[in-house]
Amino acid sequence: MSKLNRRHVLAGLAAGGLAPLTFAQPSELEKAARTEGRIASVGMPDDWANWRATWADLQRLYGLAHVDTDMSSAEEIAKIEAERANASIDIGDVGFEFGAIAKARGITRAYKPTTWVQVPDWAKDADGHWALAYTGTIAFAVNRRLLKEVPRSWKALFAAQPRVLIGAVGRAAQANATVLAAAHALGGDETKLQPALQAFAQLAKAHKLISTDPSPALMERAEAEVFLMWDFNALSYRDKIPNAADYEVLIPSDGSITSGYTTLLNKYSRRPAAGDLAREYIFSDAGQLNLARGNARPIRVDHLALPEDLKKKLLPAAQYQAARALKPALWTEEVKKLPRAWQREVLGA
Repeated sequence: MSKLNRRHVLAGLAAGGLAPLTFAQPSELEKAARTEGRIASVGMPDDWANWRATWADLQRLYGLAHVDTDMSSAEEIAKIEAERANASIDIGDVGFEFGAIAKARGITRAYKPTTWVQVPDWAKDADGHWALAYTGTIAFAVNRRLLKEVPRSWKALFAAQPRVLIGAVGRAAQANATVLAAAHALGGDETKLQPALQAFAQLAKAHKLISTDPSPALMERAEAEVFLMWDFNALSYRDKIPNAADYEVLIPSDGSITSGYTTLLNKYSRRPAAGDLAREYIFSDAGQLNLARGNARPIRVDHLALPEDLKKKLLPAAQYQAARALKPALWTEEVKKLPRAWQREVLGA
């Protein structure tokens, strides 16, 4: 075991505020990270799952300056591969299915945080190359001011044919999972996406499908009548706009998909200690609560004491009855075919 992976323990939440991580052995990891002094991420912007709070904590507690470049999961992997020895980034956040893809390409570094045993086996790589920090479920954010009747199922959505924003299918895990969620509701699965592709093709034919990634600004401007995205993004974006009352966030009653996101530690990083320390903090109680404040469901939720204000922010549990977990073993292979299928069968390109 390397000295950077010696066992260390978390101080947790201290009275009056967050406490920095403390170590049973001399704090080689913290010292090395402080020496590196900064961390560069991709796909971990401030507004996504409340990453802002974690970056602020890492700056305040450990002196790590931070910069992020927002991009899709596929773009993150491509950037790491392209740069290699000239690495500019240290850590990224990608969709569930992209963790195994990145590991297979040999661009990741393993690191198991102290709380590793509390991460479910299904949500982590046995060797520590990836692990979900939080999960989300595909939801509708419906503009009630523009739509007289709120579609509460995929079937109702496709029947009404409102303007729908889905994002960059083939490149973004959120958009990919949206296609799978629709397929699940319409009788398909990870290896049978045709029902969803056909339904979205009808929207595209009617010029009602928008392939732009969702954002608070687009919701504020009502660029679409229905935005399709993770529940935590839908809730967080709604919280940020002045016309929040226009939007209802719901889980479609006839089916959805629950998946998650994993950090990737760049094998070629010039600041490996900063990356390891960031992952350690993300899986600590404090880091997991930061994600919960961004409306994401922490992977260690069963081991956390969620404050009442956080519990109230979440959608009712009953809405998730028809949602099911992503099957990554099937999806990792099938999602590779999705970009071409989407272009050909939905966009007609």
